[in-house]
Amino acid sequence: MTAPFESGRTQDTLRLRIPAAARPELRRDFPPGLHAEPEPKLEPKPESSAAAPRKGGRDRYLDLLRALALVRVVLYHNFGWFWLPVVFPSMGVMFALAGSLMARSLSRPALGVIRGRLRRLLPPMWLFGAVMLTLEIADGWGPDAEGHPAWWWGKMLFWLLPLSTPPYAESLNGFDHLVGQGWAVQVIVPLWYLRAYLWYVLLSPLLLWALRRAPAVTLCAPLALSVVMNTVFADQEFVYSRVWETATDFTTFGACWILGMAHQEGLLKKIPQYVVPSVAPLIMVAGWWYLQTRPVDPTVRTDIESWPIAQALWSFGFVALLLHVSPSWDRWPRPLERWNGLISLLNARAVSVYLWHETALVAAIPLIDPLWSVGFFYEHFQWLLTSQWFPLIVAIPLTALLVLTFGWMEDVAAKRPPRLFPYPRRGRGRRRAGA
Repeated sequence: MTAPFESGRTQDTLRLRIPAAARPELRRDFPPGLHAEPEPKLEPKPESSAAAPRKGGRDRYLDLLRALALVRVVLYHNFGWFWLPVVFPSMGVMFALAGSLMARSLSRPALGVIRGRLRRLLPPMWLFGAVMLTLEIADGWGPDAEGHPAWWWGKMLFWLLPLSTPPYAESLNGFDHLVGQGWAVQVIVPLWYLRAYLWYVLLSPLLLWALRRAPAVTLCAPLALSVVMNTVFADQEFVYSRVWETATDFTTFGACWILGMAHQEGLLKKIPQYVVPSVAPLIMVAGWWYLQTRPVDPTVRTDIESWPIAQALWSFGFVALLLHVSPSWDRWPRPLERWNGLISLLNARAVSVYLWHETALVAAIPLIDPLWSVGFFYEHFQWLLTSQWFPLIVAIPLTALLVLTFGWMEDVAAKRPPRLFPYPRRGRGRRRAGA
């Protein structure tokens, strides 16, 4: 069986995930304002206010969106289905959720909030980087790989503070061809999201200040910049630079981040109820029209991840509708109560799932390949060995194992007692979470 990096299907998917520094003409997929707020401790309230909604508690609706976005990301990176980012644009959703949480946190001094966000973001990344760099070096990567040892060491600083894409090897031996030669690209490219998230966090005080003074201009500015950058300057040489790569991320998803802040500030509730359902679909149609008019290979379905303008418009309209509907659940609706454990677990370990699931997908292939040599599987289960679902079935328990092994760092980063398995426990005598 051929490793996923060497198959045509995965090659098509991978091309969308290589950062602009390597393939500037393409866009990649990968989530999330992944940081869920910790469960706040509520002060006892008088009986007269017992029925009132909680203030400052968890919004289960946002938890559900975050969990769905994570699941969609995993599915996309296994199957590469072009329609998944259209049905549910995870990146726009996750940046909007992160923007909402950031706006709520900025009721405190900005410097302390930024420091706290960095503390929650960086330690899990450092642990991930320590493991991946060790594996890359063991597979033959080193300072001489690029011909500039001094620059190689300098770029390593981006593993400490990802203001730009951390370095990685584009082609390796694959541990004597046990995995694909581009395994490091597949595993490490998702760090583009952490880079974008870091810049949004650093710029959030300024964005919130501008939003409160000129809401419409602040919301539309990233979309306008995306159009200008990807039309007027699309053919310039500087589009290959790291600065352009970072600016493209900001303009593509900046409107979604600001939209989340506007939702938290209550600005969306101040406009007439019919405006968002009327305007948002038109914005999505504009993004879809732009996508369909792009010059592409007619034999290949156009992926919205390849075109920043289309992705920016579609994600913005989609997120606007989700936040307009936003029921702000204090407790789960009865049909969703049974999913409380899984959704809570995904939110508690969102960063770890995001960082490690690609490692599980890569590791699934050398575990599946030996089955071709087993006569029973070869004769009776070729349909399973060739199925796109089989790597996912193998990768799910591997992801769980990796999260169990490394996920505790999220607790340490958040200054919580480390837990191996943060699955919510049902209190004794309680039949339902919402009882």
